[in-house]
Amino acid sequence: MTIDAVLIAGPTASGKSAAALALAQALDGVIINADSMQVYAEAPILTARPTAADTARVPHLLYGHVSAAESYSVGRYARDAITALQQARASGKLPIFAGGTGLYFMALTEGLAHVPPTPPEIREAARALLEEIGVAGLHARLAERDPRTAALLRPTDPQRVLRAYEVFETTGIALADWQQSPADPILKNLKLAKFVVDLPRPELRARIAVRFEAMVEQGGLQEALALKDLDPALPAAKLLGLRPLIALAEGRMTKEAALEQAITATRQFAKRQSTWFRNRMADYIWLKPSESNIVAQMTHNIA
Repeated sequence: MTIDAVLIAGPTASGKSAAALALAQALDGVIINADSMQVYAEAPILTARPTAADTARVPHLLYGHVSAAESYSVGRYARDAITALQQARASGKLPIFAGGTGLYFMALTEGLAHVPPTPPEIREAARALLEEIGVAGLHARLAERDPRTAALLRPTDPQRVLRAYEVFETTGIALADWQQSPADPILKNLKLAKFVVDLPRPELRARIAVRFEAMVEQGGLQEALALKDLDPALPAAKLLGLRPLIALAEGRMTKEAALEQAITATRQFAKRQSTWFRNRMADYIWLKPSESNIVAQMTHNIA
């Protein structure tokens, strides 16, 4: 069977990046990022971005190409992914998309809505309003204008509430309505091999703890401190462990307490990722790394 592209999803710390690297080496591939945090340039350690040694072995695209000060969206990712796909295919290499962001995989395989861009003046006014009345207040304003979308959002999620508010202010149409009219998927009409790395939960929890402790030792505190003034409404402000690590770097929290908080938040996030994958990726092949060589499992299903 001839495969046009490979997709490898998995929760944080599951080993999907290592699996993608090994597969790319075996099949002459290029790895394309599908993780919403690994796009940011300022946090290579805290986002566990591929190392310089990794990128020297295999080409990697869409990693660290965006400033954390930018409001990077799934729509922009879709445009970037099209360019990366074209680049990979022009080079004659197999495109291998790897990451943990469900919406990015949706853009690749199902398509997402063509929501018009928000004019700068509306974005600035919305952010000023968020700062003035808080996320709960903005959620209440959204509920007055767009109750359907507001009902789908947590009133404690500034990024999504702000986005929905901006969309309605820009278009007069509910974000939920836009999302019911998806664009064509990026990988439309291509033959795909789709995998989810399914690590046993106890092993995943242990790996998350070990990785976070290593991040602190490798310079993660300095990265966190450099991002302390980041606008909380920006997507990069959701970087796992960012706030407790800033508190640790500034001496407002002990190392033990900061690590506990960061590791707990990361484990909870990984659990939500796994739940999302199970609900939305039932047609993917679920890999069990503990049972046999993961690359052998993938190549067996590709051949």
